[in-house]
Amino acid sequence: MKGRTPGLIAVDGVSSAALKTAARQALASLDRRRRSGISHWDASGLFEELAIADEHAGRPSARTLLLLYAADLAFRLRWEITPALAADRSVVAAPYVDTAIAFGRAAGLSGGWLRNLFRFAPAPANRRFAEPTRARSARSGTGFVEFGREHAAGTFSRLTGTEFVDRTAEYLRAAARRHGVRVMRV
Repeated sequence: MKGRTPGLIAVDGVSSAALKTAARQALASLDRRRRSGISHWDASGLFEELAIADEHAGRPSARTLLLLYAADLAFRLRWEITPALAADRSVVAAPYVDTAIAFGRAAGLSGGWLRNLFRFAPAPANRRFAEPTRARSARSGTGFVEFGREHAAGTFSRLTGTEFVDRTAEYLRAAARRHGVRVMRV
């Protein structure tokens, strides 16, 4: 991929450790002169604020978390991704839309509602799906799926946290197959 400018590279997955590794690998594969950087989730600070909110604020639903994710992604597009692309530079988004959609599907939300929610996001030029090795499981970490597993209300009425992460990973593997992309074990 060196020498090519693929534009927006989406890296999706359930484990923050696997996402960070795959995003660094994607960035390293690009021509140094044409790359911008990595756009990470919570660039807006919305989730950081939610994490420190008083317990009386209550726990958000999966739908609310996804609305916040969409707001954060709009922030990332406005301040990080679109300016890089306008400057003819590549940028890696980790995670991007498929992670959020898989999270929503695992929580029981409609695929149509989710696709409509993220309709504003441009299609990536390249996609990568990162699956954690056993040593890098999604049972603890600082990524969106891990945050949602810990903070969402009502999402896990029938599932344990591990089952929810596994279900989200299944939806991501299906997305990878749909897009014809190999899932990377990192």
